[in-house]
Amino acid sequence: MTDFTTLSENELKELQVKLQDKYDTYKSQGLKLDMSRGKPSPKQLDLSDEMLDVVSSKDVLKAEDGTDVRNYGGLDGLPETKKFFGEILDVNPSEVLVGGNSSLNLMHDTVSRAMFFGVYGSETPWGKLPKVKFLCPSPGYDRHFAICELFNIEMIVVDMKDDGPDMDQVEKLVKEDDSIKGIWCVPKYSNPDGITYSDEVVDRFAQLEAKANDFRIFWDDAYTVHHLTEQPDQLKNILDACKEAGHPDRVFMFSSTSKITYAGSGIGVLASSENNLNFFKKQISMQTIGPDKVNQLRHIRFFKNVENLKAHMKKHAEIIKPKFDMVLSKLESELGDKDIASWHSPNGGYFISLNTLDDCAKEVVNLAKEAGVTLTGAGATFPYGKDPRNRNIRIAPTFPSLEELEKAMNVLCVCVQLASINKLLSK
Repeated sequence: MTDFTTLSENELKELQVKLQDKYDTYKSQGLKLDMSRGKPSPKQLDLSDEMLDVVSSKDVLKAEDGTDVRNYGGLDGLPETKKFFGEILDVNPSEVLVGGNSSLNLMHDTVSRAMFFGVYGSETPWGKLPKVKFLCPSPGYDRHFAICELFNIEMIVVDMKDDGPDMDQVEKLVKEDDSIKGIWCVPKYSNPDGITYSDEVVDRFAQLEAKANDFRIFWDDAYTVHHLTEQPDQLKNILDACKEAGHPDRVFMFSSTSKITYAGSGIGVLASSENNLNFFKKQISMQTIGPDKVNQLRHIRFFKNVENLKAHMKKHAEIIKPKFDMVLSKLESELGDKDIASWHSPNGGYFISLNTLDDCAKEVVNLAKEAGVTLTGAGATFPYGKDPRNRNIRIAPTFPSLEELEKAMNVLCVCVQLASINKLLSK
């Protein structure tokens, strides 16, 4: 098919009629397909079912240091859990704090505590300042933005480039404005673009000259082991880079097993400097006497070591890579030569980011919904739900079956073409 932008008005109208017929056929099928959230599929969850059998009443329910996991204590995690996540994130176990079942919960609480108490080195709690701002590389993760909205933190959009956030923008903003206290980052296989930050970007983050001495990087390394290829992307260690740059307390790293084992019963972790963790632990001790240590023991006895974790993640890739391949194949075959859409082919993570022509995303999402395909809302990948170009759509391929996903992609591609023709004819 010829580039849509080169077609005459009559040619576009003829094509519009054909696509509308195809769309109406899909609409009549009564489809109910959902690609709105990045959830593991049942087959992925099945991979961890043996974890339920590794701890029983017949086992010795003690950690390697003798801690009885059934009792109180262990505020920052069992020694073996801290060591395990230290290897995953390439940090010292003393720089790891193990929380409950969710890294999102840890992120929320970290922001909440900063609003009430500041962070290590703060002169004033953030919540007592006239204004608090966060930089938000976009498109990005909607739940990060929701945390900011909850605490009335002003969000500033930073453009995403092929190797990470636009660091020229970041450097200029943080140098000039001391009300900018943080930045959200998904540095590996980013949500939704699937981009991994380059070494240069990591170094520039570490070396930032921030006007606020308590500026923090919220480094959500959610997909650090979620590879789709045999040659995974490599991400430079931000904690080491910050130490070398003389800013050892600048970064909060977050990760979890939520998409590795059970999405609702995983383990969330925070890694940071010992100064930061000691500051947090005094506050957390008023909140809890310790996280679920039985769940930590269950995970450690299931995986045993990081090598087994890597083998486990290859099983995940075997399930979800065909889905990513199919989505990318559909995009290429149906939209690739029409000059109406663009996308990035990720080497890992959970999403594919689709950019339509400007001012078309909302119409695409609405058309898909009317045909029985639920997508993430247009604008969700930007602060306040407002995509300034109304073009980004996050595709979440993991949860549907391959057959369901193919049907959904057929609908989506027709919707993109219809919305694009409507846009071109309106000029």
